[in-house]
Amino acid sequence: MGKNPSIQCKIKECKHHCGSEDYCSLNCILVGTHEAHPTVVECTDCESFEYRS
Repeated sequence: MGKNPSIQCKIKECKHHCGSEDYCSLNCILVGTHEAHPTVVECTDCESFEYRS
């Protein structure tokens, strides 16, 4: 899979990460939250994350 230049990503443990480049290979991602009322960046999550085993 090639990089999507519109989605930058630093999570090398994700199977959608593009290896030597900090980009995602997905066409789109889902960003969600684990908080009832998110107020800071730490409250957000990439729900498209899949662990690279």
